[in-house]
Amino acid sequence: MFVQRVLSSAGVSPDDVSVVSNPEFLREGQAVHDFLNPDRIVIGCDRPEAAVRVSELYREVNAPMLVTDPASAEMIKYASNAFLATKISFVNAVANVCEAVDADIRDVAIGMGYDQRIGFQFLHPGPGWGGSCFPKDVSALLHTARSNGDGFDVLEVNRAQHERVVSKIKAVVGGSLAGTTVAMWGLTFKAETDDLRDSPALVVARRLLEEGAVVRACDPAAGERAVGLVPGLEIAADVYEACADADVVAVLTEWDEFRWVDFDRIRGVMRTPSIVDTRNLLDPAAMRRRGYAYDGIGRR
Repeated sequence: MFVQRVLSSAGVSPDDVSVVSNPEFLREGQAVHDFLNPDRIVIGCDRPEAAVRVSELYREVNAPMLVTDPASAEMIKYASNAFLATKISFVNAVANVCEAVDADIRDVAIGMGYDQRIGFQFLHPGPGWGGSCFPKDVSALLHTARSNGDGFDVLEVNRAQHERVVSKIKAVVGGSLAGTTVAMWGLTFKAETDDLRDSPALVVARRLLEEGAVVRACDPAAGERAVGLVPGLEIAADVYEACADADVVAVLTEWDEFRWVDFDRIRGVMRTPSIVDTRNLLDPAAMRRRGYAYDGIGRR
């Protein structure tokens, strides 16, 4: 009714207005590139003339174009992100089995990725998926499925991965987090962004604090902002300050600069040289040669 009143006051008939669904498929940090080089363009509209007008906006963009109805266009968006989230959850589940049978998830993922039906993208295990798109789109699809009598269990698998990471950190420090200090490297849901929305690092940090640990974190882009989201979280200026008297380092975001820190210096300031690498960012053999107890996700 509100829209109708606005249109009426402007002298526009509702019959002259069309609604077009044109979902975006942009990655944080690469949005301009993705907009100019899309895998596909999706336009959902019940009026062909409106779909043609919107398609004209993409005249200079070389990509397949799919024109469909609005509901299908919106479902393409939700289903695409839910599938990618499922792929991450699947590779996390495979990584957990790799640990049990002494296999290496990196070799397994490479072997899987060469299959063109599978591909290499999103075959990277970690602490679970997060960010602005996957959680809301999976939740929307989950709600839609349940509202229509179907189930959708993608979210539960992701929550289980958060708890597995906490269990790994607990095991490294001897089974109890009470009185321990965890140096957390990374807080954003992925590297090269300052986005903290639904970051698995924040979920893990809250759980560690609940279990009695001191969590001292550093992040190149979003350290101070995380304090308001995780009460009790301490923020360090850099990795060296974060590691002072720490019992374990937990790598939660795959920032490239974490690869190149002075690990001998870090070992010297830690109480116990231990690393739980939830992003498989570091080389296990190299870390063990430097005197660290190392645990990754699905790695030997």
